[in-house]
Amino acid sequence: MTTTGERPVTPVGEEPVTAPGGEMYTLVERLYPLCRSITGDGVRATLEIVDEYVPLQVHEVPTGTRVLDWTVPQEWNIRDAYIADSTGERVVDFAASSLHVLGYSVPVSATMPLAELRPHLHTLPEHPSWVPYRTSYYKPDWGFCLAQETLDALPDGEYEVRIDSTLADGHLTYAEHVVPGQVPDEVVVSCHVCHPSLANDNLAGIAVATFLARALARETPYHTYRFLFAPGTIGAITWLARNQERIGNVKHGLVLACAGDRGHLTYKKSRRGDAEIDRVLRHVLASSERPHEIKEFAPYGYDERQFCSPGFNLGVGSLTRTPYAGYPEYHTSADDLDFVSPEAMADTLAVCREAFAVLDRNRRYVNLSPYGEPQLGRRGLYDAIGGRSDAKQAQMAMLWVLSLSDGEHGLLDVAERSGLSFDTVAAAADALAAAGLVKA
Repeated sequence: MTTTGERPVTPVGEEPVTAPGGEMYTLVERLYPLCRSITGDGVRATLEIVDEYVPLQVHEVPTGTRVLDWTVPQEWNIRDAYIADSTGERVVDFAASSLHVLGYSVPVSATMPLAELRPHLHTLPEHPSWVPYRTSYYKPDWGFCLAQETLDALPDGEYEVRIDSTLADGHLTYAEHVVPGQVPDEVVVSCHVCHPSLANDNLAGIAVATFLARALARETPYHTYRFLFAPGTIGAITWLARNQERIGNVKHGLVLACAGDRGHLTYKKSRRGDAEIDRVLRHVLASSERPHEIKEFAPYGYDERQFCSPGFNLGVGSLTRTPYAGYPEYHTSADDLDFVSPEAMADTLAVCREAFAVLDRNRRYVNLSPYGEPQLGRRGLYDAIGGRSDAKQAQMAMLWVLSLSDGEHGLLDVAERSGLSFDTVAAAADALAAAGLVKA
């Protein structure tokens, strides 16, 4: 892992890559105990682990740097925090879970009665055994998060309150991994690395992005794939601010989040609504017959809203399983290692690979024999497909490709209009190109 302000292309590995759900789950297990936030050593430790799987280019952006309409905040780090009763027993302990401290809490060392402490305590009365995830990034504050049943059991009295944290000038940290393609046109795949011990949101997204990068590194993709591991909101804004001169290279994008729960897949369209990535995901999900949902764009959610902001207006959608705030466990301690499954992460990864395979093959062709229907038989094209179980579909795919190879329609257009699978259409285009009847 290298740290720099430059953005060179990352070399890809040469080892055979497999991405079973079990390996992704192991990565989630390793990352789960770390305390992450929008800045700090927890982010760096997370990226160091990811770097073991795919080499990362890490960027450090100083506090106070102007990034679009935002400013990089001070860096937050925490070593310990607790609430102890009069006997010295820790009734709330950061060492037990990083969720127990309000994110970005300023340092505190005091003794106070429970009545004075209560305004700084956050619970979920509707789920009394769960601990909520709460932050105060841009307003100096401090607090603890705990189960309602723990709070209910606290007697009146004096409590020692300790938050051993620092909030000081430092850096915002993010990382990139680039899989070089045949063309410089880029697909950005983004996931956020700012959440603490939350397995689905967003450790599963980190795991799927990591193993997707490994899988693509074993291929020779048409597009260049840029993987972005950054804190939510401020991280994406920082990346956009530092890369404005090359935004034109970004042709497509996908934000990965909530990628490991057992719900069905959900795709949220880009702001454009008809971007190529929108059409690809709709086609892949429908063709796969997986249970799924397609949602319209809304300016709330994950970092698709930054990439899709009017000034950039990139074709970036978001793929999740159950969407943000769509499950009770969201942003609570119940989003734990039992909440995600290897099978769900493997399924999310499979859809990503299917979608990018379509995206990479979705070329436009020109019919080189456009006056009337060319004779396929004498070119051996019928013989080539005669033994196939789907020979009729393959023949129809050739006719559709010839009909729509006018330089204006891509293979996805052909698949959508004909009702044939993209793979069948792509195979027909390959056969026709080999026979000299079409060219990309």
